Amino acid sequence: MTVTDDLRSLILGGHYAPGARLGEVDLAETLGVSRTPVREALWRLQAEGLVEITANKGARVVEYPREDLETIFELRARIEGLAARQAAVTATAEDAAHLHEVAVAIRDHAGRRDLDTVYRLNADFHQALVRLGGSMVLAQSISSLVHSAVLLRTYNSFDDEAMRRSVDHHIEIAAAVRAGDPEWAEAVMRAHLFSARASLLGPRHHETNLHHETSPHQETE
Repeated sequence: MTVTDDLRSLILGGHYAPGARLGEVDLAETLGVSRTPVREALWRLQAEGLVEITANKGARVVEYPREDLETIFELRARIEGLAARQAAVTATAEDAAHLHEVAVAIRDHAGRRDLDTVYRLNADFHQALVRLGGSMVLAQSISSLVHSAVLLRTYNSFDDEAMRRSVDHHIEIAAAVRAGDPEWAEAVMRAHLFSARASLLGPRHHETNLHHETSPHQETE
């Protein structure tokens, strides 16, 4: 593995929280390398959207404002919904069986609140769907969005009900792929991601514009 791979794993594994400072000297000591490959890794991870480098302030793990998080989930729902749709068209019976096995493993580890394993299996599940879709454009579009979601450690904010719902979605998506039903697969994937959004961000805030018109017969004082 490269220094970039090692640092990416530390960030996505939750070793460094969103907003945490990434000092080159400390990282070099942690990773057992010189500062030069650390600096190169930070620039590469900035291109991936995991790190933010600011002049005179150094590098930090990216921290997303609420507005960006809303956009991330909207984009993931659309793009990964399309990936699930395409997977339902292209998957073989063996592919669908593998997805089901991963979904069941997610359920088992989620029941034990083994979240580190759940994160890994969840990534395997979503990546398998993207591979089955067979589109490089979809894969590239999803990559940075998935990184942002993993960075947020979404499952940490799930209560028991939200966790059960997420687990059930994985199993149902696998069932839709096995049935070769693209509409079903897309619909459940979109519901899956919007459910995760609700668990992380809470209720949506819809702005309403109230127009108060003065009655033509109302006198102004």
